[in-house]
Amino acid sequence: MPALQPIYSTEAHQLPRHVAIIMDGNNRYGKQHQLPAGGGHRAGKEALDPIVAHCRRRGVEVLTVYAFSSENWNRPPEEVDLLMQLFAETICEQQVRLKKHQIAMRFIGDRNKLPVAIQAQMQACEQATQAGAVMTLVIAISYGGQWDMMQAARQLAFQVEQGTLKAADITETTMAACLEMADLPAVDLLIRTGGDYRLSNFILWQAAYAELIFTPTLWPAFTPDCLEAAFAEFAQRQRRFGQTSEQVASKAPITLANTGIR
Repeated sequence: MPALQPIYSTEAHQLPRHVAIIMDGNNRYGKQHQLPAGGGHRAGKEALDPIVAHCRRRGVEVLTVYAFSSENWNRPPEEVDLLMQLFAETICEQQVRLKKHQIAMRFIGDRNKLPVAIQAQMQACEQATQAGAVMTLVIAISYGGQWDMMQAARQLAFQVEQGTLKAADITETTMAACLEMADLPAVDLLIRTGGDYRLSNFILWQAAYAELIFTPTLWPAFTPDCLEAAFAEFAQRQRRFGQTSEQVASKAPITLANTGIR
């Protein structure tokens, strides 16, 4: 990771606090550039570091990236093995860098499906970087938005069974508290690379009010300049959160924090 110096923006608009990225297009990039087997995924791995660094410079509080979905377990075994290898390498490489630059690393997803050695790496990395107060990097691995809501529903059902919660008392707030990233700000900006126009089961609850940007740029070719263009597009969006344009224009800018929406 290059040396990081904060960039203090003089622009009038506020940057997103929480950015999420669906990193799509690695295989297509590898084929287009005639890379050896797995080369597209390795190129995608290298593309993450500059994006993390740019988010930190720009003052983004949380960056969440979709590394491996619940459905990706259905890919060819050799590809899954390569992705697990790259994931293990990423943890090793990033731990010292993130700690140095005060970035906390978090993981979300069903860890029980992951190799035991990788689970141990994840836990060690989280512990080593947990003091990072400048930014949080969240890696979604073996993750699905539907899985996330299912496990939250199970937690609430268990509380009802134990008599510590009444079914009538279940609200959006109690549900949100059981989801992954419950302690982090809601997603403001969600970017998908690779040209497809779908969320692919990614943070369905947390991105309920996110601004969506879809780009044909394949993930390994996605640069800080591409991210800056997305920030500029975000700045042009009017975030109404259910209100009218007139209401928004007559008041201070609405944020998830002051609407009570998680």
